[in-house]
Amino acid sequence: MATFLYRLGRFSYRRRRLVLMLWIAVLAVVGIGAATVSTTTADTFAVPGTQSQRAVDLLKEEFPQVSADGATARVVFEAPEGQTLTSAANKAEVESLVGELKAASQVASVADPYTGAAVSEDGTIAYAQVTYKVAEADVTDAARADLERVAEQGEQAGLAVSMGGTAVNEEPAQSAAELIGIVIAALVMVITFGSLVAAGLPLLTAVFGVGAAIGGISVAGAFVDLSSNTSTLALMLGLAVAIDYSLFIVSRYRGELREGRAPEEAVGRALGTAGSAVVFAGLTVVIALAGLSVIGIRILTDIGLGAAFAVVVAVVIALTLLPAMLGFAGTRITAGKLRTRRMRAIEERGEGEPMGVRWARFVLRHPVKVLVGAVAALILLALPAFSLQLGMPSDATATPDSTQRTAYDTITDGFGAGFNGPLTVVVDARAGDDPKAAAADAVALLDNLPDIASVSPATFNTTGDVALIRAVPKSSPTSEETVDLVSDIRDRGAALQDDTGAELMVTGTTALNIDVSKKLSDALIPYLTIVIGLALVLLLLVFRSILVPLKAALGFLLSVLATLGVVVAVFQWGWLADLFGVDQTGPIVSVLPIFMVGVVFGLAMDYQVFLVTRMREEYVHGAEPREAVLAGFRHGARVVTAAAVIMISVFAGFLFSETALVKSIGLGLAAAVLFDAFVVRMTIVPAVMALLGHRAWALPRRVDRILPNVDVEGEKLRHLLEQDSEETEKTRETTPLPTGRS
Repeated sequence: MATFLYRLGRFSYRRRRLVLMLWIAVLAVVGIGAATVSTTTADTFAVPGTQSQRAVDLLKEEFPQVSADGATARVVFEAPEGQTLTSAANKAEVESLVGELKAASQVASVADPYTGAAVSEDGTIAYAQVTYKVAEADVTDAARADLERVAEQGEQAGLAVSMGGTAVNEEPAQSAAELIGIVIAALVMVITFGSLVAAGLPLLTAVFGVGAAIGGISVAGAFVDLSSNTSTLALMLGLAVAIDYSLFIVSRYRGELREGRAPEEAVGRALGTAGSAVVFAGLTVVIALAGLSVIGIRILTDIGLGAAFAVVVAVVIALTLLPAMLGFAGTRITAGKLRTRRMRAIEERGEGEPMGVRWARFVLRHPVKVLVGAVAALILLALPAFSLQLGMPSDATATPDSTQRTAYDTITDGFGAGFNGPLTVVVDARAGDDPKAAAADAVALLDNLPDIASVSPATFNTTGDVALIRAVPKSSPTSEETVDLVSDIRDRGAALQDDTGAELMVTGTTALNIDVSKKLSDALIPYLTIVIGLALVLLLLVFRSILVPLKAALGFLLSVLATLGVVVAVFQWGWLADLFGVDQTGPIVSVLPIFMVGVVFGLAMDYQVFLVTRMREEYVHGAEPREAVLAGFRHGARVVTAAAVIMISVFAGFLFSETALVKSIGLGLAAAVLFDAFVVRMTIVPAVMALLGHRAWALPRRVDRILPNVDVEGEKLRHLLEQDSEETEKTRETTPLPTGRS
């Protein structure tokens, strides 16, 4: 590996103009492609194999007119104070607005509130249920404009009109979050390197990589429906890792130059050592992200594969374009007028020690106290995670001043919280003897449940063997009572099937959310097994040690638990909500924990590889364990700190997003990097390494013989270069000098 990357680095350096032109061509092609194709997005949570999804599929087949997977909107009307909607004037106005809704773009059907029992008992509140012919992702701007026009007409007539539902959820506008991250990253790198050239190269290559990745994802979106968050999260991760990977290679290159090597040789050695760490760090991130596809939920697959693609592009950019750009920069990358006097003393004269080394010495002197304190702090932060509640974004979690939240609260006041999440019950009697009797038994079953507010009569398909029933719970869609109700209905449905041969299935938004949460819970252990198992194998190859990879995995678990604790405290409990711009607290988005596990694991392994690889390199070259730790911090602590600050800045910038999922992921990833880089990798790791000593690098002989040597620390490369140098020297000694002619 190291030898191949050494040669690749020298090739990219020598052919820098060719490499640069090829990447410009790639960026131009994907840019033109992204600009000319039409990208479609789909954020529906299809959950194959679950009862709710099977019911949706059956409804699409037997009740095409109800648009089971179509977008919905709920238009809520509230009478002026002191009036009712049953008065002649207000009723005529509402019916006129309902007529406007029926004629609106893409609308399949509208339930009239006066014929559909959707007027409150006191007559002050009513709602019209609108069903669309298309899914949420395909609702056009014209259709949303029609909704807004109806609301404006109602307001002009003196009614209070609010709207909720999936058709009302517009795609969030792109914020300047990535620009904030880039600006902070630039400042951090200028401080780290003291050079505008050294700081600019990682940023320039990161922009190339992110542009190519986002362009590629946009082109892919023309052929397959992707989640609207795919590009945003690919941008978030791609930008962070692209800057980090370039940062590590540039830092190693500067170090090689300071040792007196020629620029081309320095590039080759930098890629042969730091480049190897970049490859394996990127591989662990890709494994963690691509592993999300095993869960079987489309949005997670899209997000995971999109972000994994961005990471792959970042690695390739760091190994090809960056060496080419270093060729253009030459030795100017070491010159910098922005370095402090202390930086110059350390780098040029070797006077004093960096802060990272001083911190490592402190940890090595007090390993037990530091280890206990760090672990206790992370466990304390993790405590809120045990109160984790999962849910899906809904009108209930919308910002308090939004029309969706107003509609939700108004319906709750007028009808009860359960009317915001009615259950759709499907009776599949195609295998039964008496479909009508089975449907009647299902209605009676629902009527007798204490948490059911109302049940509609059964509606049959054209062949009369599949029935559709609407049931409204008394409790809110996200409450534990409703979750228990759905479970109870399904349990009783099994008895109904035994008696009548008809299958009873529950679907609708509430049931789908319950099934999503269960599927994610069931998939968590297999996912962790696959991801951690594969990553541990990679780390075993990199470090050739049993204890170091295990320590890395345990540190990751502490990081992820502390991160989930912070997310719960802020987004669920509301601690420091104003500081982080959280307008509405509530259950954590169901996909967040498992997505967080995947991403945090990948990032945690990044810092493990970058910091501990240098320790391994020094240990292999003969250093004692404690000296190897100090050497790792001497060469890596400053860069790891800069990389962590950059990642935290990039992720924290996404707190400005209007999307709850993106906002919570931004805070979660920023907290995860903070905990993992500074508490786990730079505090717990040196403490554990000090306690283990030589045992940290122990590997059974049998395992050592089986494992291939990937030479991440560049030991084979070092021997190869020394051998070449000796042969060159011998050739010079044995070659006679030419004699001049008189």
